[in-house]
Parts: sequence; structure tokens; C-alpha cells
Amino acid sequence: MFRTRRLRKTEKIRRLVRENKLSVDDFIYPLFIEEGTGIETEIPSMPGINRYSLDTISKELDEVVALKIPAVLLFGIPSKKDDEGTETWNDNGIMQQAIRFIKKNYPSLYVITDVCFCEYTSHGHCGVIHDNDVDNDATLVNLAKQTVSHAKAGADMVAPSGMMDGAIAMMRESLDNTGFANLPIMGYSVKYASGFYGPFREAVDSAPSFGDRRTYQMDPSNRDEGLREATFDDEEGADILMVKPALSYLDIIRDLKNNFDRPIACYNVSGEYSMVKAAAEKGWIDGEKVMMESLLSMKRAGADIIITYFAKEAAKVLMR
Repeated sequence: MFRTRRLRKTEKIRRLVRENKLSVDDFIYPLFIEEGTGIETEIPSMPGINRYSLDTISKELDEVVALKIPAVLLFGIPSKKDDEGTETWNDNGIMQQAIRFIKKNYPSLYVITDVCFCEYTSHGHCGVIHDNDVDNDATLVNLAKQTVSHAKAGADMVAPSGMMDGAIAMMRESLDNTGFANLPIMGYSVKYASGFYGPFREAVDSAPSFGDRRTYQMDPSNRDEGLREATFDDEEGADILMVKPALSYLDIIRDLKNNFDRPIACYNVSGEYSMVKAAAEKGWIDGEKVMMESLLSMKRAGADIIITYFAKEAAKVLMR
């Protein structure tokens, strides 16, 4: 009789036949950077995650570098907002200042920027509002401005999260025409209108003041649509394709892995992080074990890159 348990008998043999392994090289760590001074504020719904101003963030960045996490994803929180989010293309805005600060003081870190408007608009939506909805094409014009501004500040990669049709093509053209042909784009290619974003919206003050985002983010019921969305990003020139959220959409990660010859990323979003933290605090689960198992499930599904608020904690576990 063939006994599959023979290959599970000891930790040594389990290590030898293990099909998927997590590495710190898989992780991107999101950072929330707020305009102002003296800010180091924990986000109540995301234990362990803070908003920082640039004068307080060095301790956090020192730890990220010490843990050998290769990349950070920046989210800016401006001191002023307006209807169009014009601070996004202010060459001295909080995002642009953050890029320059990190590239100067932490040159080993790979800096990726969130290219969107929800943190910067007075209404909390991801673009220009016409007739109570986001105007796709008017938003693309502003997206190009924001993209080039991030590139000029020194970003290593840009990542548009707004799910505007044609965003990758517009960004690729604007970068190519301004001397940034080698700057890669990570598309939020398959982004669902998910209930798992709640803590993030608290983190960056981006909850919509009216309506919701279901006219531009995907219906969670749809799977085939994800392949169509990813195909558009692939054809328009995205260098990396992303699925967001991750844990409830492992099937979509596998679909992209099976169908595209590009690196596949996933975003282990705020709600997924906070659920683990809350259950662990209650003593209902082993938080560390569930954290590592969740991250491993994303890798097993096909993710080459995992954007996660667990990056620091997971890196410490992997160093043991």
C-alpha cells in the first residue's frame, strides 16, 4: 500500500517535500504618511499599524530595513482636500515629499506609490464627480498628472488603485512621453467592491460621503469578469497584475496565475488583517499561526508578491 503519511513523518521530510514556501522577499509593506508634524497615531481598527508624519517615520523605516523587507507601498494623507484631489499632483505634496525622503534616507527600499484620489478628494471617491458618479475619462486626465508627479519625485513603481477603465494605457503613455519609459506599473487589475476595506477607510479618511464604489469596483459575485479586467491591464502594458482583496479571492489569484505570463500580486487588505488581530486578542485563534497560514494560502494560490500589513510580523517569524 502506498502511504502518503511517509512523507509527513518528521519535520525534516516535510521541509524537503514542501511545495510552497514564504519568504520576506514576497512582501510589500503599506505605509500611511500624514501631512504635518509629530504624528504617530495608531489606527484603532488596525492594531499595530500607525499613521506617521515624515518627522516620526524613521523608526518604522529602520525596522522595515532591518527586517529586509524589500518594498513599501505609500499612501498619503493630505492636510487639505478638494473636489478633484489636486494635491495628488502637487510636486511638493505629502506623497512627493515622502518619496524623496525615503529615497534619500533609505535607498535600499523599493518605493511604490498608490495612485488614486480617494484620500485627497473632499467627497472620498476615486476621481472627478459628474452626475453623482465618477467620470472615468475626466479622472484619467488627472491620473496622468499624478503619475508623472510621482515619477518626478523618484518613485520606483506606480500602482493605480481606482479601477478606472483605460488607466494603465493613460499612465503608460504619460510616463513614456515624459522620460519615464522604464518605470513599471502594478495594476490593481482585479479589485472588488469589498466589505473588507473598512479599516483602511478609517486609516486614510477616505470613506465616500455619498453612495459607494460599485460602479467602478468589481461585483464580488463575478469571476470571469476578473479575467477580462486583467486582460485589459495586460494589453495596456501593466508590468504586474494584482488581485484585491486576497483571502476571499484566492480563486481569482489562481486564475491570473494560470492565464498570464506576468508576476501576480495580491493585497492582503485591512479587514483581513483586522479580523485576525481581533480574534487573536479574544483568544479564539492562534494569531501568529493563522497569519502565516493565510499568507501561505496566497502564495499557494499563485501570488508572487503579497502586499500585507503583516509584513513585519511575518518577517520576524521567518527569521527564527
